Amino acid sequence: MYKNSVNNTFQTTIQKPVIFQGIGLHSGLKSKIKILPKEADEGIVFKRVDLKENNFIEANYQNVNKAKLCTTLENNSGAKVSTVEHLLAAMYIAGIDNALIEINTEEVPIMDGSAKDFLAVFKETIIKTLPKKRKFLKVSDKIELTDGEKKISLEPSDDSLEVEFNLNYENKIISNQKNTVNFVKDNLDQVIESRTFCLLNDIEKIKKAGLAKGGSLENAIVVDEVRVLNEGGLRNKKEFANHKILDLVGDFMLAGIRIKGKVKCYQGGHLLTNMFLRKLFQNPSNYFIEIPQDKTFQKDTNINKNIQLAVNA
Repeated sequence: MYKNSVNNTFQTTIQKPVIFQGIGLHSGLKSKIKILPKEADEGIVFKRVDLKENNFIEANYQNVNKAKLCTTLENNSGAKVSTVEHLLAAMYIAGIDNALIEINTEEVPIMDGSAKDFLAVFKETIIKTLPKKRKFLKVSDKIELTDGEKKISLEPSDDSLEVEFNLNYENKIISNQKNTVNFVKDNLDQVIESRTFCLLNDIEKIKKAGLAKGGSLENAIVVDEVRVLNEGGLRNKKEFANHKILDLVGDFMLAGIRIKGKVKCYQGGHLLTNMFLRKLFQNPSNYFIEIPQDKTFQKDTNINKNIQLAVNA
């Protein structure tokens, strides 16, 4: 279980480069990413190494140009990178603040549809502490956004990020699923292992839209009206809600600062989360920045030493 990383006082990066390879869920293209260390306050930046120029894309909510079924970032020159949310969620949980992510195509590999494969590697990676403190965003009062039946809010809470997610599907398998996860206090194994999902009846429509070219039962949960089609079924009882929590935390990393507070989301998704971040930052009076003052700098540490990943995944 990841502990003492998401709320670490000092900023971090990785000690040495790490590499992931796989297929893009929507593009169907073979994708390779190489994550490299960066200095404090440089944040997370993607670099399209298949492009010769204007190929840097900052992981920032303002660069989200599309949020249908995944989060897509685009720079001012039109260079894009999509399906960034699971990797960013893994970096949030692992406590990685600054990194350069080199990628050879337009989409981050989907791996198994969760953050499990990313975090298995981060578990073995030394996370380097940098000599500059993190900044945390907090709100004094509740901020909320409603879009039709969809709702999301952020309110003051204790010294952590807590996410409550509520799904309400007509599908009997997904149905009304709800879960609450505190990213400091709770065991995160079930969130980490939870996969993206879709309805069998929606697959044809998704593919007609030019998406899910790389989708399969190896990287997504597929459900019909009566059962889960994947061999072995669900990895945990609340896998649908847990994956939505994973997505939300990945999209929250695009704030460029770690957010503390209690999030409540009903029927949300990538677009609603991005709309919320834009509303949050639109008015500086909505929030304040906190810089921890009570801990001393330690040169290097492996904050992932005590991770316990789910075995049955």
